[in-house]
Amino acid sequence: MIPGKKKDHPTFRRSFLFAMQGFRMALRTERNIKVMIVGGILALVAGILIQLDLISWAIVLLCCGVVIAAELLNTAIETVVDLVSPEYHPLAGRAKDIAAGAVYSLCVIVALVGLIVFARAILIRLGMM
Repeated sequence: MIPGKKKDHPTFRRSFLFAMQGFRMALRTERNIKVMIVGGILALVAGILIQLDLISWAIVLLCCGVVIAAELLNTAIETVVDLVSPEYHPLAGRAKDIAAGAVYSLCVIVALVGLIVFARAILIRLGMM
């Protein structure tokens, strides 16, 4: 459906505002989003300090964005699971654990990418590459 074509369908602008509202709500209510944002800020500060090149900046920014997006998706999945299964159910717990595992595995890979990017930049600054 094309946004704005039906009276009850939100316009593009309203859809964007809903997305921002969701992001703000996650920031207010979810600890892990705050942790990911702080990690991203630390990566940005480190990048400024060691003067990353453009390609390295692109990699760091992409990694930060993907991790934050994955955490937002995990939060959405957990919220929907809680909605449809308010009492404990093993399958609900399994779905939530798998979603969290996806974020965890992505964070491990992003940490390795960060090590490679920052180690390379430091070695270049020290004249060892």
